[in-house]
Amino acid sequence: MTQLYLASGSPRRRELLAQIGVPFTVVSAAIDETPLPGEAPGAYVERLARAKAVAGFGGIEGAGVVLGADTTVVLDGTILGKPADREQALAMLGDLSGREHQVLTAVALTDGQRSLSLCVTSTVRFRAISFDEAWRYWASGEPVDKAGGYAIQGLGAVFVSHLQGSYSAVVGLPLSETAELLGQFAIPCWQSHEDSFAR
Repeated sequence: MTQLYLASGSPRRRELLAQIGVPFTVVSAAIDETPLPGEAPGAYVERLARAKAVAGFGGIEGAGVVLGADTTVVLDGTILGKPADREQALAMLGDLSGREHQVLTAVALTDGQRSLSLCVTSTVRFRAISFDEAWRYWASGEPVDKAGGYAIQGLGAVFVSHLQGSYSAVVGLPLSETAELLGQFAIPCWQSHEDSFAR
């Protein structure tokens, strides 16, 4: 069985991979996430996913496949990263309030010889958010390390009035597309349930 490594510290991605029954080992992959001058959001997020996979592969011993992923929020063509402080988080939530934005998640896999990647775009609409709500949401601590300053799988779900696309991609890993990529490296889903299927 091919060993899969996840080059991500995200608990959301760990939970999503576990959800589809794919065993994995976490490896570190520290990279510079600064966008290049004039870089399009789709190219940016896919470049980071590939860079994480390659960096993770450099940290493993022996054979294996490394999965890297990256998620970014885009409003009017502008990348919204993780807020640096409360003021930036409140400004982001104010900009997103009552509007649609895109969430781009890229996934990349490499075995050292072959690399494959893809990018999934979802559209999210927020209802209007009051300043008091935004402040209380920041005080919860949830927005600190989230692209765009919110988490759809957490408390931030109350702001989402509409989603078009992949929910799991907005959380951090598009499961349908990830399963297809894993299949191309002979890594099946539902491995933890194979015994129960056989009964």
